[in-house]
Amino acid sequence: MAFNTPRGLYHGRMTAPTRGYTSTKDQLQARLRRIEGQVRGIERMVDEDRYCIDVLTQISAIQAALDKVALGLLDGHARHCMHEGAAEGRADEMATEMMAAVGRLMKRG
Repeated sequence: MAFNTPRGLYHGRMTAPTRGYTSTKDQLQARLRRIEGQVRGIERMVDEDRYCIDVLTQISAIQAALDKVALGLLDGHARHCMHEGAAEGRADEMATEMMAAVGRLMKRG
């Protein structure tokens, strides 16, 4: 018996739900590992007392990389999760949830 939960369809067994990023999960994980390496690089830069502007430049690059990851996740969510939600009669709920996520992403600084 399947029924809907706030985070996906439950089929009565423990299976990983299909998410908007499921088909590109390997690429997403590789990108996140690269970002993790960049963060470690900044830590080394600080340990080595590197010039402030150089550290800030690397932070900016990480923020841009995270923004690209977030945009990809939003795209997958809009194309997959929201599509499924609309088919289940939850289009307004899903749109509100997505817009809240977009709002959180935009409120930096």
